[in-house]
Amino acid sequence: MNAERYIELSGLTLSAQGQAIANKTAEALDALAPLAGGTELAHYVFKVPELGEGGACSLFGQLADEPYDLRPILGGKNADNDALLARLNAAVAHITAQTQVDWLGLYPAKTNADGDKVLVKAAYRGAPSRAEFPLNAQFATISNNATVGLTGKGRLIQDVAGYLKEGGEYYTCDPKVQAELCIPLYNDSGDTIGILDAEAFSPHYFDDHKLGIFVGLALWAARQFV
Repeated sequence: MNAERYIELSGLTLSAQGQAIANKTAEALDALAPLAGGTELAHYVFKVPELGEGGACSLFGQLADEPYDLRPILGGKNADNDALLARLNAAVAHITAQTQVDWLGLYPAKTNADGDKVLVKAAYRGAPSRAEFPLNAQFATISNNATVGLTGKGRLIQDVAGYLKEGGEYYTCDPKVQAELCIPLYNDSGDTIGILDAEAFSPHYFDDHKLGIFVGLALWAARQFV
């Protein structure tokens, strides 16, 4: 899939120049992928916030006693998953350094041990955050991640404070976040198979150039999950 088709599906607005940046970014990440090193256990196991009453919201700054372990939901630690997580982490680290975004994560859609459809955080850079987002209509009423995962439409909030003031629903993980981009990952048929989430501590962070870079990462990441 190319950037033009991606923009058509996602409903985002991106200039022709931005689309060219997206396609070039995806190609550059293909070249970067073979340089990714072996995956250590740290790519599978990471700290997460404690969940509040009922499990709906994270308690920012309060880490759970037990870290999250990707091995069960990915089918174990093996050579294929080692290589996948190495590629994903290398790409996320590269784009984070390139854009100086404050938080960035890739979430494929999976079924967890309870049989529930979720978005699971496979690779990220930034503060500890929730590992699984329920992929259902109820959770989508408070979560951009779940909404994008269900609808397949991108969501860009350039001013979180203004969005909340106007009555928008928002899942607050880190109160420092002032702008958020949440966009789908598509397979070649146009089905939504996950999301990319990026957050910035300054409003109006996502200009056309940066949006093109993140769309490029989404194009590349989707191919890693199919």
